[in-house]
Amino acid sequence: MLSVEQNQHITRTAPGTAAGNLMRRYWQPAALTDELSGNRPAKPVRLLGEDLVAFKDDRGRYGLIGRHCPHRGTDLAHGRLEDGGLRCAFHGWLFDVNGRCLQTPAEPDNSNLCANVRVKSYPVVEKSGILFAYLGSGEPPAFPHFDCFIAPPTHTFAFKGMIDCNWLQSLEVGIDPVHTSFLHRFFEDEDPNQGYGKMFRDTSKDSDMPMTRIMREFPRPRIEVEATDYGLRLITLRQISDAKAHVRVTNLVFPNAFIIPMSREMTISQWHVPIDDVKHYWYAIFTSFGEPVDKDEMRRQRLELYELPDYLPRKNKRNDYGFDAHEQEHATYTGMGTDINVHDQWACESMGAIQDRTEEHLGTSDKAISAYRRLLREALDQSDQGARPMMVLDAAGAEKITGPACVDGIGPPGDWQGYWRRTDEGRQKTKSWANGH
Repeated sequence: MLSVEQNQHITRTAPGTAAGNLMRRYWQPAALTDELSGNRPAKPVRLLGEDLVAFKDDRGRYGLIGRHCPHRGTDLAHGRLEDGGLRCAFHGWLFDVNGRCLQTPAEPDNSNLCANVRVKSYPVVEKSGILFAYLGSGEPPAFPHFDCFIAPPTHTFAFKGMIDCNWLQSLEVGIDPVHTSFLHRFFEDEDPNQGYGKMFRDTSKDSDMPMTRIMREFPRPRIEVEATDYGLRLITLRQISDAKAHVRVTNLVFPNAFIIPMSREMTISQWHVPIDDVKHYWYAIFTSFGEPVDKDEMRRQRLELYELPDYLPRKNKRNDYGFDAHEQEHATYTGMGTDINVHDQWACESMGAIQDRTEEHLGTSDKAISAYRRLLREALDQSDQGARPMMVLDAAGAEKITGPACVDGIGPPGDWQGYWRRTDEGRQKTKSWANGH
């Protein structure tokens, strides 16, 4: 368990906080590019406790600037997109994607007022359907050469969803390999052929045992945690027989992301990004190594579960997450339907707005969470001392960080390290889009 001070140290991300300063040293998802694709591509964004506006100007450039006009403080989210920028609807002041004031049209012709006015602005870059923003000072870091960033647009799909609690709770659920056997337990196995775009609905190519059955029948896995140059590699082993083990390799990408296998041909790269200290978004890039992603189907599935424009989950604490007592007895462990995002959302939100970690009792199965917290606290100390924490990359360093390996399959218990490495090497060689990378 942590002290009150330690818990605040690792959870609070507003400007000027230790974790906030650290998070601002990395590119953070700020919006989906889909959100800026309509006939008025501008939307308010709250990110790390700051109120901003993301927009695409009439020249196709993306910008992220302060939400309040520096003239009289009105809301630029309702501004006009014209003349190479975002124009305040109050007095017509115009700002470009770099925060420069281009026009103050009510001032005299010879006025130089706009030359001395700027609105806060942050660099943004589009990657695989997500608009990433850099809220720190100095030169932004380079992006690692992860599969989700180098795959072509045809083989990626991005989405997001809001969760009503602190970001760290969701990240720690995502790197907890044991909860799958309980929280996501299904008492009957679905047809894997109907599982496109869904987690744990696949069947391993090395076994006819559905993943849902493996998770259900082998709830005490062996967990190995390995340090990597990007964070942590998590290996979960469920021994099925003397000759077979289920081997699952997932990754913690420092500071606030993880990359996991979704199916035989698809991975999920997911960030948990603070809106403020008591709300956050998860952003995900689904990356296919085989056929192009069926984006229409992926979007259809998820829009059944989330309401636009804010990507609020339709099942939530206000409707008891759709809980059904009969279902809990006969069909699912939670009684909250078959979407695992709802299960995770309940787990995260039920801990409270900010989990009180002074009352928790971690066990040996929580070794990944303990390892991550050590990494986080070390990075906070490094950042406070002016040192460069891990994953603040230059271009040369970014080129060396690839993959990472994500494996979900059946291998020999005595050679699980060799098995997952061979499996990953084989997939890297057979990526349908890898030629030229």
